[in-house]
Amino acid sequence: MKAMILAAGKGTRVQPITHEIPKPMIPVINQPVMELIVSHLKNHGFSDFIVNVSHLAQHIEDYFKDGSRLGVNMAYSWEGHFDGDEWVGQAMGSAGGMRLIQNRTGFFDSTFAVLCGDAVIDVDFSEALTFHREKGSIATIIMKQVPRDEVSSYGVVVTDDDGRIESFQEKPAPEEAKSDVVNTGIYIFEPEIFNFIPSEGEYDIGSELFPALVEAGAPFYGITLPFQWIDIGKTPDLWDATEMALNNEIHGFTIPGEEVSPGVYTGANVLIEEGADIKGPVYIGGSTVIRKDAVVHGPALIHSGCVIESDAEIRNSIIWHHTRISGGATLDMKIVFGPHCIDFAGNVVHLGEGGFDWLISDVRSKSPLK
Repeated sequence: MKAMILAAGKGTRVQPITHEIPKPMIPVINQPVMELIVSHLKNHGFSDFIVNVSHLAQHIEDYFKDGSRLGVNMAYSWEGHFDGDEWVGQAMGSAGGMRLIQNRTGFFDSTFAVLCGDAVIDVDFSEALTFHREKGSIATIIMKQVPRDEVSSYGVVVTDDDGRIESFQEKPAPEEAKSDVVNTGIYIFEPEIFNFIPSEGEYDIGSELFPALVEAGAPFYGITLPFQWIDIGKTPDLWDATEMALNNEIHGFTIPGEEVSPGVYTGANVLIEEGADIKGPVYIGGSTVIRKDAVVHGPALIHSGCVIESDAEIRNSIIWHHTRISGGATLDMKIVFGPHCIDFAGNVVHLGEGGFDWLISDVRSKSPLK
């Protein structure tokens, strides 16, 4: 089986994190979300992957390379252009990216899957493929039922009793929604789908290709399956995924490192001084130091190379690599990412501009407390 992972977007709703790393590389604890996707697909018989890349593409290519570390074959499709000597990313849209690959190499020569590279999933592809083939579908959307009061966050799909797709609603108000079944961004296609995609230019799957299929009366279906779907579409979603991982609630995910006390996991070369108050679930990355009288109450994630000074307090938070939290700092429901502090509503404070860099700083720079 072949699959395409969509990884060319800029991830604007996850900024400022995606200023430095592309959204598919955002880690759940210390494993990029796209790696979880590839591993799951491999377990369902997928062996050949093509990834469309644009924004910060080198991060994805440098990490996954040819896929052999994960036991798969992986290649990439660059989307962009040169401006003088500088490469400028320019995403082609999800369907436009598919067409670009097909025009170049004809990669999609049999039934294939397409999905976004920014969601943790455990969908049963075998059941979805069986449905797709039984219906003789040219395109199948894997859908999920959500609570009625959450439909305004998603694209709603309306089908007939046979599963044939009739229409869509983009983020409707709950009282206006015609369905509580939503598009998860996971698709199965036949190569004939390219008869409906322009030969060049930008083109989107959801907003352009799918309405064209409905209008043409093409065999276009949706299947609703119960499965875990953690979409990291915006910054607060990163916390939701991290909390679930720390609580062992993500199917197939194992907390890395060593469990040094109930619910407290550490990487290598971690120093926790006597008198530190740590309560799980907590993960502490390698080469991190937790000083005496520091408080770390989970769920909390502290990445590698950090220093949590005495009298610092961390609760319900994510601390990025190489961060020093000085004594007197209290962090609750925050994500510290480099020079930024992000709350769970997505609001961002630049630590230097806000005058907080004496409390939170890069551990590799000279500490004002030394």
